[in-house]
Amino acid sequence: MTDVAEKSKLIQGRTGPWEIVMGLEIHAQVASKSKLFSGAEVGFGAGPNEQVSLVDAGFPGMLPTLNRFCVEQAVRTGLGLRAKINTFSQFDRKNYFYPDLPTGYQISQLYHPIVGEGVVEVEAEDGSFFNVGIERLHLEQDAGKLIHDLSPTESYVDLNRAGTALMEIVSKPDLRSPEEAVAYVKKIRTILIYLGTCDGDMEKGNLRADVNVSVRRPGEPFGTRCEIKNVNSFRFISQAINYEARRQIEILEDGGSIVQETRLFDPTKGETRSMRSKEEAHDYRYFPDPDLLPLEIEQAWIDGIRASLPELPDDKRKRLMSQYGLSQYDAVVLISEQAKADYFEAAAKGRDAKLVANWVTNELSARLAADGRDFAENTLPASHVAELVELIETDVISSKIAKEVFDHVWNGEGSPVEVVEARGLKQVTDTGAIERAVDEIIAANPDKAAAVAEKPQAIGWFVGQVMKATGGKANPAAVNEILKARLGL
Repeated sequence: MTDVAEKSKLIQGRTGPWEIVMGLEIHAQVASKSKLFSGAEVGFGAGPNEQVSLVDAGFPGMLPTLNRFCVEQAVRTGLGLRAKINTFSQFDRKNYFYPDLPTGYQISQLYHPIVGEGVVEVEAEDGSFFNVGIERLHLEQDAGKLIHDLSPTESYVDLNRAGTALMEIVSKPDLRSPEEAVAYVKKIRTILIYLGTCDGDMEKGNLRADVNVSVRRPGEPFGTRCEIKNVNSFRFISQAINYEARRQIEILEDGGSIVQETRLFDPTKGETRSMRSKEEAHDYRYFPDPDLLPLEIEQAWIDGIRASLPELPDDKRKRLMSQYGLSQYDAVVLISEQAKADYFEAAAKGRDAKLVANWVTNELSARLAADGRDFAENTLPASHVAELVELIETDVISSKIAKEVFDHVWNGEGSPVEVVEARGLKQVTDTGAIERAVDEIIAANPDKAAAVAEKPQAIGWFVGQVMKATGGKANPAAVNEILKARLGL
């Protein structure tokens, strides 16, 4: 990356520039029908404490049983992150007391995680790429949920989430701006969805991030970091980082020092606030869980999972560019959602790929967004977009008429061919009809026709008038050719 690009990430304080240094811990809920150490069901929308086993509730004598599928999902994710899969890993107890943690400890992995170091390639806003190192991925169980707004004097505990399998993906401190942090989380989310290991639903809390923020003078050692817990939207991640960096810079420039602590982001006020002093590993008194044997994985099993991986976003981007001649920008937009990329490929068979990409990423995506729907919820057949593009390619309709056709198709009036036939929207390719319209407009505007000789770009006015006279159905290329001939251009 250029020095100019690096300098653009610096924040100007009263006493000079500062650099933000960040690492993220992404908590991704494993896509599994049951919990990490029990057979209790996992799902959204159940009533309070309806999805709780005796293991999740911490009843005496209950022993955890490791969910093999959750382990497989963690291995798949590690492979998708181009990370090292550890054939030996171990579960530890992380001890702390909180009302929604019935056992008084969380089963996690500290010393021997299931996934080691990896790297993720992320696209920046300017189209360049940067790498973010993965420190580790470990499996752990989620805690329950406290509800404080049902009573003025009491809090309630819902253990439905207790014991749900989480993958904590810990990055190295490689991020230097809020934009990079957001791009990184988006990339991780896309990879997880492609792999099918997490649905990435941030509104439901299935994907959330702890953001570790520190600031330093450029080139100096790392500063003291503060952790912002459980941020669950891209916008909030950006806002939280901006506020926290400014807060730390102001303290340092006033001669103070940063206290390492855990903070929460308040989206209504747009600020972070102190939650508790930051604990270290020794504060949790980690030790190997005596109820779970070390996890030993055979390399053959890992190789089998690797062989079953789908085409991942980076590989798909490169293939779309190579196979369909798309620009990097178009390919990146298409792979941002697996459903969108699959839809494009279904519509692009035998068609102008660039034209198909434009319709998929612009018109169709805009309609879905306006309806508040993801691309996976799209019900318009890919064959309709392919048919629409074919009508444009074969000069049956113009690009302008195509938008009108799409409106009618979107409203359920049939396929593009059916709409064109029913509404008489075929493009006028009869040169005789176009010539008559051109001659009439030139005859009615001799002064403008004479002016075209001195100002050739004025021909655009005549094109517009001819298109208007033909109801927008005239072939634009034919209109241009006939006008140039008539006007001596």
